[in-house]
Formats: sequence, C-alpha cells, structure tokens
Amino acid sequence: MHAFDVLGDPVRRRILELLADGEQPAGAVSETVRAEFGISQPAVSQHLKVLRESGFATVRADGTRRLYAVDAAPLREVDAWLDRFRGFWEQRLDALGTELARGKRSRSSTEGPSS
Repeated sequence: MHAFDVLGDPVRRRILELLADGEQPAGAVSETVRAEFGISQPAVSQHLKVLRESGFATVRADGTRRLYAVDAAPLREVDAWLDRFRGFWEQRLDALGTELARGKRSRSSTEGPSS
C-alpha cells in the first residue's frame, strides 16, 4: 500500500498521532479510536495491521500486552517527497510572518507607553 493511501485514512492518521506521543498498548489505542470514530475493536485492529504491514508502526509483546510505536522511516520518505513542494507555501508563510511583525510594530508605536 502506498504511503499516501495509508495516511489518507483519518483513523490511521489518528492512530499515528496517538503513537507519536510514545509507545501505546493496543487496548488504549483501540479505546480512544473507538470512542472518537465509533468503530469496532476488530476495525481498529485492522487499521493497526495496515500500519504495521506498511511499516508505519511497530509492535512488540510485553507479557500479554501488545505495544505499538511509530516507525519514522516511512514518514521521512513522505517528508522527502513533500520537500519539493515546500517552496509553494514557505514563501507565503514567510511573507505572512513579515506582515504580522509589521502590524505588531505598528500597533506598538501608535499605542505609546502605558501610564
């Protein structure tokens, strides 16, 4: 499955967000995702399987628990692909930052010192 197919699903993106905070037990991931998306535990397990098989997540056993974590390698590949497009938005964000700074300076100079 292509990286963007994996990341195109909101449930899988949410699971990756949860895992970005650190290793999580499958049960905790399932509980959060089920509450937020209203899907069954087997459906969450299927999403975890897709993430594992596509290399976005790793799993390890800890006694009876299965602990999931993000594998950053595929995300670095996506980041590298997106790099060629960053120029489209970085210039605009830089310009926005400049305008915000100008507006802040302008407000400061017109307000004068506080009494």
